[in-house]
Amino acid sequence: MNKISEWIVTHQKKIIFVFVLMAVISAMCQPFVSVNYDINDYLPDDSPSTIALDVMAEEFEGDIPNLRVMISDVTVTEALQYKEKLEQIEGVEDVTWLDDSVSLEVPLEMQDQKTIETYYKNQCALFSVTVEEENAIRTVNDIRKVIGDDNAMTGSAASTAVATENTVTEVSKLTVFAVIFVFFVLCLTTHSWIEPVLVMVGLGISVIINNGTNLLFGEISFVTNAAGSVLQIAVSLDYSIFLIHRFEEYRKSEKNDREAMILALKKTTSSILSSGLTTVIGFFALTLMKFKIGPDLGIVLAKGIAISLITVIVFMPPLILKFSRYLDKTQHRSFMPDFHGFGRFVSKRCIPMFCIFILIVVPACLGANANDYYYGSEHIYDERTQYGQDTNQINDIFGKNDTYVLLVPKGDFATEKKLSDDLHDLPEVTDIISYVDTVGAEIPVEYLTDSQREQLISQNYSRMVLSVNTDTDSHDAFDVVEEVRNTAKKNYGDEYYLAGAGVSTYDLMDTITVDMQYVNMVAIGAIFLVLLLTLKSISLPVILVLCIEGAVWINVARPYFFGNIVFYISYLIISSVQLGATVDYAILFTDRYMENRKLMNKRQTIVKTISSVMVSIITSASVMTIVGFLMSKISTHGILEQLGDFLAYGTVLSFLSVVFVLPGFLYLFDSLIEKTTYNIEFYESKEE
Repeated sequence: MNKISEWIVTHQKKIIFVFVLMAVISAMCQPFVSVNYDINDYLPDDSPSTIALDVMAEEFEGDIPNLRVMISDVTVTEALQYKEKLEQIEGVEDVTWLDDSVSLEVPLEMQDQKTIETYYKNQCALFSVTVEEENAIRTVNDIRKVIGDDNAMTGSAASTAVATENTVTEVSKLTVFAVIFVFFVLCLTTHSWIEPVLVMVGLGISVIINNGTNLLFGEISFVTNAAGSVLQIAVSLDYSIFLIHRFEEYRKSEKNDREAMILALKKTTSSILSSGLTTVIGFFALTLMKFKIGPDLGIVLAKGIAISLITVIVFMPPLILKFSRYLDKTQHRSFMPDFHGFGRFVSKRCIPMFCIFILIVVPACLGANANDYYYGSEHIYDERTQYGQDTNQINDIFGKNDTYVLLVPKGDFATEKKLSDDLHDLPEVTDIISYVDTVGAEIPVEYLTDSQREQLISQNYSRMVLSVNTDTDSHDAFDVVEEVRNTAKKNYGDEYYLAGAGVSTYDLMDTITVDMQYVNMVAIGAIFLVLLLTLKSISLPVILVLCIEGAVWINVARPYFFGNIVFYISYLIISSVQLGATVDYAILFTDRYMENRKLMNKRQTIVKTISSVMVSIITSASVMTIVGFLMSKISTHGILEQLGDFLAYGTVLSFLSVVFVLPGFLYLFDSLIEKTTYNIEFYESKEE
C-alpha cells in the first residue's frame, strides 16, 4: 500500500486531469440515458404474462387497453361523439365502449344491465383506451385537453405519464436540497471552510461519472434514476470524511503534508475498502433478483460506490494536497462537542440498551415478515394528486375494473363458447368481447369485416377481451387471475395465454416474493464473509451483522405495527440498502474499538471510541436521514416516497443501534472476541 500511496501523491496533476476529463465526458453522456417508468417492463422474460404479451404482439395489432377515461353527464349519443374524438387523437390505438359489446339500436333497458353498467352508468360513459407506450405522455396530455379537467382518467398509461413528468421535477428538487444540506452538515462537522468544498467536489465527480456511465446500459429504471445519485452521495460521503480526518490527525505528527497523506491513505484504505466492499455487496445482491428493477438498481449503485471508492482513494488525496494550504487559512473552531461525556453516558448504559435490543428484535423480525404489500403500480398515487382523485372518481361510479386479454387456439368454436360461458359464470367478469360473444359462433369467419377479424381472430388464435370488476393489486385481484387461468386451463389445458395489468401484477408478486427468499440471505452471507476476511474474526461479523440486521427488522416492521401497507419494491430495496449502507458505521466503530482496546480497558475503550467516531458517524447518518426524509416529502410517487421514509428511519435506527447497542455487544463479548480474532491481544487491567 505504501508504493500505491506514494504513486498517488506523486502524480497529482495527472490524476486530477484524468478524473476531470472523465467527469466532463460523463456529463455529456448523461442526457442520452433513457428512463423507464413502467414497472411491468421489468418482469422476467419467462413470466407467463410477459410471454402472453409477446404472443399477442405477434398475432394481433394493438396492445391491451391501458387507460380508463370517464366522461360525466353525457347521453349515449354524446358519448359516441367523445369516442370518435378519442379515436382521432394521435397515439390512441383503440377505444372500446358499449357499442362494441351490445347493439345500441336495442333499448338499453332491454339488455344485460351488468354489461351496460360496465360502460354507461349514472349518465357517465367509461371508455377503455389503448395508448401507444412510446408516446404515452403526449397522448395522455392530448386526451386531457379533449375531456377537460372535470372528467377523469386512470390506468397504467396515465400513471406512467404522471410518473415521467413529476419524477424529473422532483428528482431535481431532491438533488438541490440534498446538496445544500450535505454542504451545511459538512460545515458543522469539519474544521475548515474549504473541507466541505473538497468533499463535495469529490462526491460530484463520482456521481457525474456514475450517471454518465449508465449509458452503457442504455436505459435505467425510474427507481434508479430517482434514488441512485442521492443514495450514492449519502452512502459514500463518509469515505471522504474518514480520509480527511485521518489526514488532519497525521499532519500534527508528520514532517510534511505529503508524508501525512501517505500515512492517512495507508491507515484508512483498508477500512474504507472493507466498508465500501460490504456496501457494494449489499447493493450487488439486488442483481440476483429475477425482477429486473433489482439488477438495474443494484448494478448502478454498486458501480457508483465502486467509483466513489476509487475517487476517494485516488482523486481525493491529490485534491486535498493541492488545497492543503487553504485548509490552514480557513480553519474555524469546531461546532461539535468532543462527545467524551456522551461516551461515558453510553458506557454506563450499554448493557441495558443491549437487553432492550434483544427483547425488541424478535417481535420486530416477526413483524417484518408479516406486512401486507402492494406489488404493482395501482396504488402509487393517492388523493393528493390529480391522478389519485381521478381514480377515486371513476371507482366511485363504476367500481374497480381491469381488462384481461385471453388468447386461445382458434377454430374450435364449441370449446370457445364453453369457455366463454364458464367465464361469464365468474361473478367478477362483467363483459367479454370475443368472436363467440360479439359475432356469434354460427356466423362464418368469412363474413367478418377486416377490422372485426383483426381484432378477434389471428392466424393462430382467437382473442377474448374480459372486463373484470376488480383492481389490479389486491388479494381479490389475484384470486380472479387464478380463477380465469384455471377456467382457461380446464378448457384448453396449457394452450392459452393471459395478459393484463392485474395478470402482470400477479406475476410480479409471484416473482419478487420468491426473490426475497434468497436475496437477503445472499446479502447477509456475503457481507459476513467480507467482514470475516477483513476483520479476521469469527465473532465480530456475527455481532456486526446482527446489530445492523436488527435495525433493518425494526425499520421494516413499523408498517405492520402501525397498520400500513408496504410497497414490496420499497421493502425489497431497503432491506439490502440499509444493511449494505449502514454497516459502515459498525465497521468504523469496531475498527476504532479494536485499535483502542489494545491500549485501555473495556469501559475506557467504549468512551474513547465513541469520542473519536461520533462526528464521522453523525455526518454520514444525518445526511442519509435527511436525504430519505426529503425523498419521502418531495416525492408524490408512492414507491419513492415510502423508500425515502424507510431510508430516513432505517438510518436513524442503524445509528442508534451502533452507538447504543454495539458497545454492549463488544463489552459483553470482549473475551470471546479476543479469543476468536486472529493476532489480537487486548489490554489487561482490573476493571470495575
